[in-house]
Amino acid sequence: MNGSLASISGMSTPTTDFTNGPSDLRQALGACRGSFLTTAFFSFFVNVLMLVPTLYMLAIYDRVLMSGSESTLMMLSLITVFLFFVLGGLEWVRSRMLVATSARLDEQLGDRVFDAVFTQSLTSSGAAATAQPMNDMVQIRQFLSGQGLLAFFDAPWIPIYVGLMFLFHLYFGAVAVLSMLLLGALAIWNEVATRADMAEANRESIEATQFVQRNLRNAEVVEAMGMLPRLRARWQVRQTKVLTLQSRASAKAGLINALSRTFRLTVQSLVLGLGAYLAIHNEISAGLVISGSILLGRALAPLDQMIGGWRGFLGAREAYRRLDILLRTIPERESRMALPALRGRVTLEGLVIAVPGRTEPILNEITLTIEPGTTVALIGPSAAGKSTLARAMLGLYPPAHGRACLDGADILNWDRIQLGESIGYLPQDVELLDGTVAENISRFGEVDAKRVTEAAQWAGIHEMVLTLPQAYDTPLIGGGVALSAGQQQRIGIARAIYGRPRVVVLDEPNANLDMAGDTALMATIQQLQRDGCTVVVVTHRTNVLQVVQKIAMIIGGKVARYGPREEVLAAMAKLPQPPSLARPNGLGSRGSGMPESQEVA
Repeated sequence: MNGSLASISGMSTPTTDFTNGPSDLRQALGACRGSFLTTAFFSFFVNVLMLVPTLYMLAIYDRVLMSGSESTLMMLSLITVFLFFVLGGLEWVRSRMLVATSARLDEQLGDRVFDAVFTQSLTSSGAAATAQPMNDMVQIRQFLSGQGLLAFFDAPWIPIYVGLMFLFHLYFGAVAVLSMLLLGALAIWNEVATRADMAEANRESIEATQFVQRNLRNAEVVEAMGMLPRLRARWQVRQTKVLTLQSRASAKAGLINALSRTFRLTVQSLVLGLGAYLAIHNEISAGLVISGSILLGRALAPLDQMIGGWRGFLGAREAYRRLDILLRTIPERESRMALPALRGRVTLEGLVIAVPGRTEPILNEITLTIEPGTTVALIGPSAAGKSTLARAMLGLYPPAHGRACLDGADILNWDRIQLGESIGYLPQDVELLDGTVAENISRFGEVDAKRVTEAAQWAGIHEMVLTLPQAYDTPLIGGGVALSAGQQQRIGIARAIYGRPRVVVLDEPNANLDMAGDTALMATIQQLQRDGCTVVVVTHRTNVLQVVQKIAMIIGGKVARYGPREEVLAAMAKLPQPPSLARPNGLGSRGSGMPESQEVA
């Protein structure tokens, strides 16, 4: 492998709990080794043909001018033009090969990186959610297909050019060696001078971008409360630091590049003077005067190109480091054997969920069983762990201890694609995705009109969807129709129940619903009950409790009470607690109404 790829893939990685063996990124680069070797093979002929100008110049001065033969001149010129066309073709072929290699790397690794980004978001509770790894892939591809990498393929030919310089004359060879050493020193200086600033600038730039993304997600709050100037000032501090670091690194790199180019032009010109001096003393022929200068320029060109492309190399190396850490930290998802169709039995056995930075676990020794077809409400004070418990039931949080099971099988042993078809989930913060209403409801699978309308009717939104500009074909999000929070939530409910799943988890499903939406939600839950679906509802509103069969009260990350609705509410009513925890009047009857504002803790 050439020096550039060795430098990138051979970098040491920060100490982390990585899996043994080569990383997926290094394996993908290794799979492209044949393409790199083929590029090196073509580079052999490219660099051989790079000697054509030198040889042509030698022939002109030492043979044509001496013999005065026009036919010799014509033949040499035709051969030279033909070889230049061959050289151009080989240059094009090897550049296309690198482009194809970068595309192949993306084919091998693109899906893996895409999945790792989402897994990272899940395991970090969204705190580290960023698309930066996708940008890192682009940066590596750009370096692999750029001119900077070609300089590393040409670098092994430098000793051959220098050897030819020594054949021309000892002084020519000595000048070439000294020039190479000086340019090598400039390259090392460039690395040492810019590495720290560029690395820190990249980190600050990523943080600044994430800062803006987080603010954009809360644009309405920012605008409503006039926070824009203060947030802009915070962003400006970060951006100024990025620009300062980049400017400092660019200034150093620019100075070194200027010195490199100035030196190369100077030494190429002075070697002409050296050649003239040697020719005057009859130590070399007149042809070697010009040929020596041309050959020296060719020998120094790869070093000069590497210095000029050093910033791209550093960027690719940082991108490789970040991507390598991500892929080593987050292993590839294993394929699982398909299990029998899900019935809907949920079992939690001593489940403990902990997150870094907290001394106490969010959930502590949760043991709970929900039989198929049972509707359970999770209630409790804020930050008690209700939403975390709902996510843990779906395997979205890896347990520190214990396990979450579906139909007796650890949820981690289920194939996610198979399981996803039997699971419905409505998160607390509903966000629809780029696509039409029908695509969002059908979870971006093949749109089955019958199943889509069935889910919409069960969710009570069919009539609402028909009022949209293009009904179910109405595009949402990017350039599409803007829906209210309540409309998004109701479409999210339809998406959760699409395809008649066996387990449905609804986290605060009525947070943005009006009275009509509440009524439709309760009708949806009752319809799911009739269909034999296991339903788990996280709620603070008591009206939803009318349609549940069991209640689990979560306090301090533990199940304080769990049982039939009437028993739990009766037990809660006997305890001294705030009015919001008391059993609401008339709750015993399914048909009884309750104020929408009434809540349970």
